[in-house]
Amino acid sequence: MYIKVKVEAGAKKEKIEKKSENNFLIKVKEPAERNLANTRVREIIADIYEINFKSVRIISGHTSPSKILSINIL
Repeated sequence: MYIKVKVEAGAKKEKIEKKSENNFLIKVKEPAERNLANTRVREIIADIYEINFKSVRIISGHTSPSKILSINIL
């Protein structure tokens, strides 16, 4: 399953907003450096879908605020 995520890194408060079934706006406190924000986004998506962190991969948008994530739900 693919999920579109728009990320705002370095926010004061962490916030998750579900725009549609597979579209999220996620604000994270972590900065957009050393892969910290990407890691936190993967953790959040894993918690939402109640799956393992390693089942969430970033397909595109590693350095962009707009990302496409792939999740493996068995």
